[in-house]
Amino acid sequence: MSEAARLTAISAFLLKHRGCALFHPYTVDAPEPSTPSPGAGAEEFTKDLEALGPTFVKVGQMLSTRPDLLPPDYIAALGRLQDKALPCDFESIKTMIETELGTPIHKVFEEFEPIPIGTASFAQVHLARLRSGREVAVKVQRPNLAGQVEADLLSISRLISSLGLVSNVGTRLGFNDWLEEFRITVNDELDYLKEAHNLDTFKELLKDYDQLSVPAPVWDYTTRRVLTMERAKGIRVTDIPDVLRTEVDMRPLAETLCKAYLDQMFVHGLLHADPHPGNMVLTSDQSLILLDLGMVEYVAPRMRDQLLKLVLAVVDGRGELAAETFIHMGTRLESFDESKFTREVGRLVARFSTPNKGGSSEGNFLLMMVKHGAECGLRPPPELTLVGKTLLNLEAVVRALDPAASMRDVLQNHLQQIVRARTMSSLDFSRMATDMLDLHDLVRESPRRLSVLLRTLADNRFRVHIDGLEEAHLIEGIQKIANRITAGVIAAAMIVGAALIMSIRTEHQLFGYPALALVMFLLAAALGVCLVISSLHGDRTAKPKADRDPL
Repeated sequence: MSEAARLTAISAFLLKHRGCALFHPYTVDAPEPSTPSPGAGAEEFTKDLEALGPTFVKVGQMLSTRPDLLPPDYIAALGRLQDKALPCDFESIKTMIETELGTPIHKVFEEFEPIPIGTASFAQVHLARLRSGREVAVKVQRPNLAGQVEADLLSISRLISSLGLVSNVGTRLGFNDWLEEFRITVNDELDYLKEAHNLDTFKELLKDYDQLSVPAPVWDYTTRRVLTMERAKGIRVTDIPDVLRTEVDMRPLAETLCKAYLDQMFVHGLLHADPHPGNMVLTSDQSLILLDLGMVEYVAPRMRDQLLKLVLAVVDGRGELAAETFIHMGTRLESFDESKFTREVGRLVARFSTPNKGGSSEGNFLLMMVKHGAECGLRPPPELTLVGKTLLNLEAVVRALDPAASMRDVLQNHLQQIVRARTMSSLDFSRMATDMLDLHDLVRESPRRLSVLLRTLADNRFRVHIDGLEEAHLIEGIQKIANRITAGVIAAAMIVGAALIMSIRTEHQLFGYPALALVMFLLAAALGVCLVISSLHGDRTAKPKADRDPL
C-alpha cells in the first residue's frame, strides 16, 4: 500500500472516530453505565484499530495502559486485544530465517515445525530441534514488518502535527511525548538481540528465586529478527486445572512472583512490562517460566525512590504526602488545580487504606491517581502508568495461581526488605565515592564562588535574566505591532483617497472609473489581504506552560 493510501486509511479511521473519548476531555467522576460491558463505540474503535494492522494493534495495547487518555470502557475493550493473528506462509518464514542466519534451515535444525505454536502482530513462534538434540523455540519476525512500522509511525506523526492546527488536545495530553515513547518501545521490541540480552539479564536477577526462571537464548542462532531460545515446557497459567490447585498449594508461588516483581521495580529498576497470564508457563515441578521479555523498561534510581515514597505514603494512609509525591513526579500544566488534586488523592488513599476493603487493587489505585491527575491538569510520568498496568497484569497472574492470594499483603510484608535493599544499594562504594567527589568539589569551590557573588553585589553588577521578558523578543513583538499598524493606516488612507478621487472627472479611466482611484482601491485591498494572511499564518499562540520538578 502506498504512503498516500495508508495515510488516507488512517485519516478515514480518525474521521470515523472523531467523537472518540481520546480526542475529547472526560471527567473521572462521570457516572458509569449501569451495565459493566463496554459500549459499542469502544468495541468498534478497537476492531477498526486492529484492522489497520500490526502497528495499530500495538498502539491499542499501549493506549490500554493510559487511563489518563481514555475512559474505562475503552481501556477494557483495548485490553482484550489479543496477540493472535493469521500466520505467515512457511516459505516466507523459512526465507527470513535463512537470510538472517546465513545458512539453509536444514543445516541448523534437525527438526522444524512448519505450523507455529503462537502468532502475534509482530512475530510467530515455531518449535524446533537443533542438530545437538536441544529442543528450542524460534521466534521469527514477520517479513517487511520494520518498514511498515516506520511508515505508520511517520503517518501518525504527521496526523498529530495536523491535529495541533485545529485542537489543543494533543498538547494537553502530550501526544508527541507519547508517540516518542511508543516509537522507542516498538523499536526495542523489533530488535530480538535486545530481547536476548533481557533474557540473560533476568536469568541473573531471578537466580535467588528457585521457582522462577526465563528461557536461555541460543546466541549462535539469534539475530535482530530471529530469536532462538530454550523451549518452555508446561501449561499456561490460565490453563491450570482446578484439580491441580486442590493437590498443590499455589500461594507460595504467587507470593514469590509478587516479591520478584517488586524487587524488579524498586531495587533493580528493570521492569518486565507485560507479565500477563499468557506469558507465564507453569512447569511440572510447580515453578514459573516468564516468556516474552521484549518489553522491558528501565526505571531511573531517582524515579524509583519517588515510586517507593509514593507506595509507602499510600500504605500508611498519608494522602497529602502521596499527592505531593505524585505532583513532584509529574508535569504540571498551566491549568493544574493543586488543591482539587490533593483533595481527590486524599479521598482515594483513605478508601484504599481502609481495612478489609474488598476488591481493592494496587494497580487500579495507581491508574485512578493517573486519571485524577489528568482531570486536574497534571501529566503523569510514563513510568507510573507502566507500573500501574504491570501491577494489574501481575494481579491477574496471582489470581490465576491462587484466587485467595492477596497482593496487598505481600506488598506490606515485603516493603521492609525493599527499603533495606535500597538502603544497602545506596551504600555501594562507587556511588559513595561519586557523592564524596561531588561534596569535595562543592567545598573547594564554595569560597571562590561566594567571593565572586559578594563582589558582584558590592559593585551593583548583579543581574537576573528572565526568559519571558527577554529584550530581543519584546523588541521583535513591538516592531511587528508597529509595522501592522502602519500598513493598516496606509491601506485606510488609500481607500479614503481613492473614494475622494472617484468624484473627479478625468480622461484616464478603467472600466468607467478613474484609473488612479481604481489602482489605489486594488492596492489597498491587496495590502489588507496580506495583513490578514500574515496574522493567521505568522502569529503563534504561546505554548501552554508545563512545569516539572527535577527529580
